[in-house]
Amino acid sequence: MRLLRDGAASFLVHGYHGTGIKQVLDQAKVPKGSFYNYFRSKEDFGAAAIQHYAACFGEKMTNATAGAPDPVTGLRSFFESLMAEFEASGYVGGCLIANLGGELEGSEICREALSSAFGDWHNATTDALREGQRLGLVRGDVDAGELANLLIEAWEGAVIRMKLERSLAPLRRVVALLIDDYFSPAKQG
Repeated sequence: MRLLRDGAASFLVHGYHGTGIKQVLDQAKVPKGSFYNYFRSKEDFGAAAIQHYAACFGEKMTNATAGAPDPVTGLRSFFESLMAEFEASGYVGGCLIANLGGELEGSEICREALSSAFGDWHNATTDALREGQRLGLVRGDVDAGELANLLIEAWEGAVIRMKLERSLAPLRRVVALLIDDYFSPAKQG
């Protein structure tokens, strides 16, 4: 739905509080009365936009890993595609999940949507790493879920630095130091 896509894009760039419903409706060319046929409030709309973003994000990961020769290459490809998007956007935006996570502490419905989105990302990353472990491509002495936590949490911190420095260097470091080095079976034990 165009309204959710435009809402997620506006939340990504301007934040939840910096995005007005009228602004999103004008962008999506949707009459104001129609908005309230779908959503009771901006908060409900925010949760739906987060879910839409998460579904698109999950689809990107699925496509990257499904089209790769192995799960590690797929993960690397996924993160490289995110870097390409960040660079194309002039390092504006970043990750909606992290951006709104710090902004929406008072909204339970949005917090739940963000938590679910993060959980989906974590689960997909864990699955890829677990398959990498099964294939001998990822160290097996650390739980795949813990490796996924480390990767995602390091990535999100690097996204903040990327935005500050207007550089992909922090993100490239995360991929190189974690996926290409620490996750390697050679580092086991």
